[in-house]
Amino acid sequence: MTDTRRRVKVYTLNEDRQWDDRGTGHVSSCYVERLKGMSLLVRAESDGSLLLESKINPNTAYQKQQDTLIVWSEAENYDLALSFQEKAGCDEIWEKICQVQGKDPSVDITQDLVDESEEERFDDMSSPGLELPSCELSRLEEIAELVASSLPSPLRREKLALALENEGYIKKLLEIFHVCEDLENIEGLHHLYEIIKGIFLLNRTALFEVMFSEECIMDVIGCLEYDPSLSQSRKHREFLTKTAKFKEVIPISDPELKQKIHQTYRVQYIQDMVLPTPSVFEENMLSTLHSFIFFNKVEIVGMLQEDEKFLTDLFAQLTDEATDEEKRQELVNFLKEFCAFSQTLQPQNRDAFFKTLSNMGILPALEVILGMDDAQVRSAATDIFSYLVEYNPSMVREFVMQEAQQNDDDILLINLIIEHMICDTDPELGGAVLLMGLLRTLVDPENMLATANKTEKTEFLGFFYKHCMHVLTAPLLANTTEDKPSKDDFQTAQLLALILELLTFCVEHHTYHIKNYIINKDILRRVLVLMASKHAFLALCALRFKRKIIGLKDEFYNRYIMKSFLFEPVVKAFLNNGSRYNLMNSAIIEMFEFIRVEDIKSLTAHVIENYWKALEDVDYVQTFKGLKLRFEQQRERQDNPKLDSMRSILRNHRYRRDARTLEDEEEMWFNTDEDDMEDGEAVVPPSDKPKNDEDIMDPISKFMERKKLKESEEKEVLLKTNLSGRQSPSFKLSFSGGTKSNLTSQSSASNLPGSPGSPGSPGSPGSPGSVSKSASQMAAITTKGGLVGLVDYPDDDEEDDEDEDKEETLPLSKKAKLESS
Repeated sequence: MTDTRRRVKVYTLNEDRQWDDRGTGHVSSCYVERLKGMSLLVRAESDGSLLLESKINPNTAYQKQQDTLIVWSEAENYDLALSFQEKAGCDEIWEKICQVQGKDPSVDITQDLVDESEEERFDDMSSPGLELPSCELSRLEEIAELVASSLPSPLRREKLALALENEGYIKKLLEIFHVCEDLENIEGLHHLYEIIKGIFLLNRTALFEVMFSEECIMDVIGCLEYDPSLSQSRKHREFLTKTAKFKEVIPISDPELKQKIHQTYRVQYIQDMVLPTPSVFEENMLSTLHSFIFFNKVEIVGMLQEDEKFLTDLFAQLTDEATDEEKRQELVNFLKEFCAFSQTLQPQNRDAFFKTLSNMGILPALEVILGMDDAQVRSAATDIFSYLVEYNPSMVREFVMQEAQQNDDDILLINLIIEHMICDTDPELGGAVLLMGLLRTLVDPENMLATANKTEKTEFLGFFYKHCMHVLTAPLLANTTEDKPSKDDFQTAQLLALILELLTFCVEHHTYHIKNYIINKDILRRVLVLMASKHAFLALCALRFKRKIIGLKDEFYNRYIMKSFLFEPVVKAFLNNGSRYNLMNSAIIEMFEFIRVEDIKSLTAHVIENYWKALEDVDYVQTFKGLKLRFEQQRERQDNPKLDSMRSILRNHRYRRDARTLEDEEEMWFNTDEDDMEDGEAVVPPSDKPKNDEDIMDPISKFMERKKLKESEEKEVLLKTNLSGRQSPSFKLSFSGGTKSNLTSQSSASNLPGSPGSPGSPGSPGSPGSVSKSASQMAAITTKGGLVGLVDYPDDDEEDDEDEDKEETLPLSKKAKLESS
């Protein structure tokens, strides 16, 4: 079967509420004799085996989702889904299902209020309410069937809920529960389980308030212990009364608050442990239960927040040295859970909550707790600190700057956090990763405030680099005193990688603070020692740190790198890596390629002068030969300053030219000997003094001779030369003659590479952009006259872009002057 419209994946829902893929096949609908009805069949596309055979039950609620998904429940806790490749196939099968059930295909769920039959609708409207059977042991089965049959219809659910509320029916059911337990009537207990579970699915707050009241909640939990699908009942009540202990770390005087805490714990337990995993359709029916727990937590936080005596006692005992360790651990755990509850609050209420904790002195208390030896207490305190940093990092920064005026560096809050990060005993450094994230948030300038009176960024970064940075970099400096890391185990490498990650962040986001620190403390040299680590991830972290510095293109950094010869560890690592094509190889090449592309002249010269012999044999990339070429171009400019100044003159005049009138252009042409650029070539007219031409031509000729000798070596490096000079890093020369006499008088230059007579030059026939002989003679009048070509550097491309593909014709007055001459 090749019809992609009917291509589907079959899913079933497992006990963990995850969808399991049962296979891919093609779906069809047909009458199955064995099932006595229209059924959905899915056959595997691989071998044709039957993946699904499901009868379309007239009473089953089918639901269409997202245009390509059909979901339904075959039995309790057995949900199925068909995921279609195409919407058309989903619509086709959906129409078949609706046809069997007599429903309108435009609906998304087949069992809904709008789909009730006219007879049911008439019965619902004519009957004012739902009459419940008398609450007796003998009628439990009838009650269970009534509850189950009411759940699919929203109107019947509503009437059932009203009947249960008005008649106090739940309390009567719980009385029967005690009778059934006393009589060990298992069948009755199973019916009660179904009834209570159905009442939960009615999703009514009024019913929850009755069920979760102090007198009823334990009996409700008892009913839910007798799940018919289990061979043995659960012991939920025994756990809640004997195993789970309520610890009152600070005496709670308000009985209402205490009752609310008990209730919330038990309802949370019902939701998480007692109730069976809800099906796809039942999940939405428990939304009110989620809301009930949520608002209970909000009330608890509010009531505790208003109890000033309670909070005062809490923080007093936390910071009291006389408090024993076990008690302190309970206090910290309570405060941690208190902060976790606050995450359910609305933003304005959460602001008030953290403001209250700040006023109570939570930060000084955390400072005391973090200085203790108990690892569990410190861990809980770290979690509390993370809530505070995420909520308001500025509040934390303000506190640490104030305490710096009174305390030594060793006991500052941020330094305690850094020390815990460094001393994390977890082999995977889970705690250290969390703390590094908090430090990153605190030093991030993006969330720092700037007011008219003060700038938080300036003040806090000044404080951090003075009082805290030495603590952060201590492990790095201690481990890089030699040419290779003194400790190179996995845990140390992970810690150093975390520190480097934060330092790299500082290089990117801080300005002179980190620059001064790196240069004064020689940090980069110490970091590059880690390039010799046996752990590739650490060596890459060190390289990334240097790459971030080079990426700033800051000459202060560049001079520091050159003075200390800090490319040496990188080159060593590159050579040690050999020809292996891995991340280290690519990262190092990318760094040198960045220097070449960005034309960082100082670093280019430094690398070629000091490391060219080590790198010249690398020919699988053109990066290093390209660097060498850049270096030679720079040296040529330095050797011939007249060429460089001539380019500058041309560029400056070309910018001014457009603003002049026609007469001004004529005057300019004769006074400054300037002419337009044609096809990206820099040209100047001959001067009145022939010796200037010779001065200019002499170094060019020398250069071209040198270039000719090295042509074979650089053949792979030099890109194709074109008129615009965009892709070529090489020099180009071109000469044009305004008159035949000029060409004759400069015969010595006519045979130079790049002259009109040389093959392959821009001006020669047969080359791109060349003109015919007659056209070139006309060009003597309309374009250039007796022009001497200059070196065209690649970085002149930006100025040349505006002149490409343009040709300026000289004014008539200029032609006349040429003819008269």
